[in-house]
Amino acid sequence: MAVTKADIVDFVSKRLEMPRRRSAEVVESMLEVVKKTVENGEDVLISGFGKFCVRDKNQRRGRNPQTGEDMILRPRKVVTFTCSGVLRDKLNGR
Repeated sequence: MAVTKADIVDFVSKRLEMPRRRSAEVVESMLEVVKKTVENGEDVLISGFGKFCVRDKNQRRGRNPQTGEDMILRPRKVVTFTCSGVLRDKLNGR
């Protein structure tokens, strides 16, 4: 089961004992900072959690899965996530 933004808002609301509306504003503000930073091509590092990196992908050959037709995929930017060593250790029970 995936965690939704509403789940995060509920958790923040309970954890910080603040109204749900205020915790929704806090979560939205934090996500907006991440989005704007990534849009500007900068990386976002959250200590103890991980790093969102903007990477350039070059033009390459691809294939349309429906028709099998060869095509050229344009160059583009993608966002990747690398988890921190702390989080990785927790995931692996260390």
